[in-house]
Amino acid sequence: MRVELFDFELPPERIALRPASPRDAARMLVLEGAESMRDLGVRDLPSVLRPGDCLVFNDTRVIPAQLEGTRGEAKIGVTLHKRLGPRDWQVFVRNAKRVRPGDIIAFAQDVQAQAGERDEDGGMTLSFLGDEPVELLLERAGQMPLPPYIASKRPTDQRDREDYQTMFAQAPGAVAAPTAALHFTPALIAALGGAGIDHATLTLHVGAGTFLPVKAEDTDEHRMHAEWGRIDQATADRLNAVRARGGRLIAVGTTSLRLLESATGEDGIIRPFEDETRIFITPGYRFRAIDGLMTNFHLPRSTLFMLVSALMGRERMQAAYAHAIAQGYRFYSYGDASLLLP
Repeated sequence: MRVELFDFELPPERIALRPASPRDAARMLVLEGAESMRDLGVRDLPSVLRPGDCLVFNDTRVIPAQLEGTRGEAKIGVTLHKRLGPRDWQVFVRNAKRVRPGDIIAFAQDVQAQAGERDEDGGMTLSFLGDEPVELLLERAGQMPLPPYIASKRPTDQRDREDYQTMFAQAPGAVAAPTAALHFTPALIAALGGAGIDHATLTLHVGAGTFLPVKAEDTDEHRMHAEWGRIDQATADRLNAVRARGGRLIAVGTTSLRLLESATGEDGIIRPFEDETRIFITPGYRFRAIDGLMTNFHLPRSTLFMLVSALMGRERMQAAYAHAIAQGYRFYSYGDASLLLP
């Protein structure tokens, strides 16, 4: 399909620069079936979902993956993308023309790394020097990797270390947050449990490729970046049991959805999964694992807007986004939510 079919105009003032406070005070646009569209709030979830439904969250934890350094006189920006080993990462580099394999990049707080070869995904490898665990080096020298549409409008600050982390964050490794889950609080989870709505977690380490624009003119020509995910046997069994007894699986975030779909066979059975996925979901895709999706509002021409269009229909999502813009919904990572129930 032509990528231009997934374009729309978004006024800059609709981009949220901070999350709602408290988190579950965010608005939520609910789409059900072919026509129903309601303006509700995230706190309405217990009354919108059904007893027996199960929300599926991503428990990845965002690391301080944004680094500013120098090579000689040149300023170099680095965003970690995917871990390759104890000290080695695949990275995206700003001002990459000034960096050659073997060069040493000096970051803050005496953190150094050596550049490696360029890769097919448009980045390069980077090896951190010294004996300290890389996790400690990143805590010392790194910043939270806010999306470009926020970072270009204000500096990252200490508040983002908490704001850009979900209440489920346990497994370190993401360089972007599974932002739909940012809306959840212990009080909301308790209210959902009281309404008979369960929840489960899986792990997908979101990579920096989630922010890269689609440069191709046709979706068939776009190459997705790989991300590592895991669903264990116990979780797969539990999710299959939910559907077997008539409950619905509602993915919280496109990352949870993509991993579930990667782990599910044509028979609709979710199986244990521990691997990379490059799944790219566009209209025409037949969903096998999920019955709904809670997600934020996405960028025009993005793979994520293509995904929600595959779930609900492109024209329906274009109309829903036009409604959201007109009604003042807040967009992107720190913005409001949508609940999509086909």
